Amino acid sequence: MAIKEKIKKLLGERAISFYHYTGAQTSALYFGYPTKNLVTIGIVGTKGKTSTANLIWSCLNKAGLKTGMLSTANIRVGEDEVLNKYHMTMPSPFVVQGYLKKMLKNGCSFAVIEATSEGIKQWRHKGIDFDFLVFTNLTPEHLPSHSNSFEKYKRTKGKIFNTLMDYPVKHLVGRDIKKTIIVNIDNEHSDYFLNFKSNKKITFGIKNKADYQAVKLQSNENGITFFVNEKEYKLNLFGEFNVYNALPAIAICDLLGINYEQVKSGLADLKILPGRMEPIQQGQHFLVLVDYAHEPKSMELALRASRSLVKSGGNLIVLLGAEGGGRDKVKRPKMGELAGRLADVVVVSNVDPYDDDPKEIIKDIAVASIRAGKVINQNIFVIEDRREGIKKCLQLAQQRDIVLITGKGAEQSMIIKGDKISWDDREVVREELKNYSN
Repeated sequence: MAIKEKIKKLLGERAISFYHYTGAQTSALYFGYPTKNLVTIGIVGTKGKTSTANLIWSCLNKAGLKTGMLSTANIRVGEDEVLNKYHMTMPSPFVVQGYLKKMLKNGCSFAVIEATSEGIKQWRHKGIDFDFLVFTNLTPEHLPSHSNSFEKYKRTKGKIFNTLMDYPVKHLVGRDIKKTIIVNIDNEHSDYFLNFKSNKKITFGIKNKADYQAVKLQSNENGITFFVNEKEYKLNLFGEFNVYNALPAIAICDLLGINYEQVKSGLADLKILPGRMEPIQQGQHFLVLVDYAHEPKSMELALRASRSLVKSGGNLIVLLGAEGGGRDKVKRPKMGELAGRLADVVVVSNVDPYDDDPKEIIKDIAVASIRAGKVINQNIFVIEDRREGIKKCLQLAQQRDIVLITGKGAEQSMIIKGDKISWDDREVVREELKNYSN
């Protein structure tokens, strides 16, 4: 048992919860509650949070509203950007509040913050005065951390919505900022999140009628076009699922009175999301995409989006794995089955095994891919070392193929046997591509 787990067992859950709560409130007090003077937007959901946050940031900045952002992949203070080095979406409250203070001191008027179930469970949202809360979607993830209960996972997400009306309406950027909930109406759990108290409730979606409904979607290798309330928008990103991620930006900007041209330009200007279907080009004649997909639904979306880009006669080659460290084991065979069914070639490798046996994790995935029709050492390869796994994908790729590297995105480290190793999938891909001339 890891030292961290022993401490938790010794102190008990209530004592640990109180420790986290006190830490969050103390951190907010120490930095002077910076979100009192920032229009603060929280992004909550299982997937799509980072893309949604970056698209909101891009539109607000384009409108001349200096914006800061804390996301799984990257951290922004206006135009300044660094990658998230903390290996967690919501770092410690002291780090979060420190960045919020830095945003305020550097002239930001907006802050966009991703909020995770683990972060909410540990009270890291306390002391943050949210004005907008966006619900992207909800699918099973991180269940072991929530007593293996999806209902507890959902209720944990809901806790942050329950605090929205605890703070008064702010008057910033020349207007009253009404407490607003913005919900993906296409998700089956939308009613739960629309039930919380707020000054305003806004819906978005594609399939169902919504306040901001995307229609006439068209996608190709150059991006995606769509219409919302008879206005046309374009995304220079791969994957139609990114339309869902763009809709909250359109809604928020509309509520703030930002003009259409600025929003349209803000969406189109964002051409790369770190580790989110990010193309890596080193002169090779096939496309390599690096994506964070690490649970079944996001894996399926990434695979389908990549498949749509494969040219006639080409193959889709995917590298995948799953986390250890008490993460959800149930998702492993689900992802293996999806990869086995939707990709032509599968390479199973390490992601973040933590203290778990990486061979067991890999086996759970590989067996499911084989059941889906893959044949070992023909179109499925088991390679524990992640660099060697990436290398294998690139060696197999031909001119019409797509290589999809999933599981880590732009994360800056990998954890094996308790050791935190410096790692960036994108840089490893670039290094290995230099050795090939396909």
